[in-house]
Amino acid sequence: MRWLIHLFPLPALVIYTLFVVYPIFSAFLYSLYDWNGIKRGVFVGLQNFITLFTVEPFNEMFWNAFRHNVFYFVVEMIVQNGIAFGLAFLIYRKIRGSGFLKIAYFMPRLLSVIVIGFLWKLILNPNYGALNSILAKIGLEEWTRPWLGDPDTALLAIILINSWFGIGFAILIFLAGLQSIPEDLIEAARLDGATGLRMLWKMILPLCMPAITIMTIFTFIQAFEAFELVYAMQGSMGEPFYSTDTLAVYFYRMAFSSGAGDVTLGLGSALAVVLFFIVGSVSALSLYLMRKREVQH
Repeated sequence: MRWLIHLFPLPALVIYTLFVVYPIFSAFLYSLYDWNGIKRGVFVGLQNFITLFTVEPFNEMFWNAFRHNVFYFVVEMIVQNGIAFGLAFLIYRKIRGSGFLKIAYFMPRLLSVIVIGFLWKLILNPNYGALNSILAKIGLEEWTRPWLGDPDTALLAIILINSWFGIGFAILIFLAGLQSIPEDLIEAARLDGATGLRMLWKMILPLCMPAITIMTIFTFIQAFEAFELVYAMQGSMGEPFYSTDTLAVYFYRMAFSSGAGDVTLGLGSALAVVLFFIVGSVSALSLYLMRKREVQH
């Protein structure tokens, strides 16, 4: 009866195949055909990919969204992960109230992304939003602006909101990395005269590299799959003037909300395949480099 043990992973494998493997395979298959609405047309090979990268306005929209995803990743790495590591280090030093701080920082993560989006949309409202009202009352009325209506600030505002939303999860990852450092190594470094920033730079950061690498991969994946918050706050058009458009939002617009049904499903599938290869290749390369570094050390 020991062979029954091999059947235990079967339900998970079926669910994974149904909701992960099959959609990926279907998207790749759909990208190779022309489409008339939801009716599959003739086989066109790589023509959808060629159109996506060479034909206007599809190529312009793709690179515009791609730049926004890269900007999304860079800002989140600096703001979210930078602040999260600093807060995790303070909690690691066992400051008073560190247990409460861990709960408080993680609280936004318990809310739905859609709820977060609509909540901050109210806060940033240019007419009756809390942020502009507070700025006006403290004498900074010149700082008030339509945060989500200005192409110069809309995307940055969404990224900062997403950083606020995800900072609790990042703190937990960094805190786990800090707590995995053996105490005897820290004590040995102190005896050698390493203190303050020198201790942080020479000892703690190198030993936390696995956690930092994992959080970097998570941030990259999240940045290049950014959809829910952008959709909740700005809709499927990446308003204003496509200044908040991302690859995932562009995919949704092409595949489901465009009127050009004879071409968009194939192009949308091609975009989904490109996005899959971007995220998959960068994540795989990062994991490979991390494991190679661990073997060398």
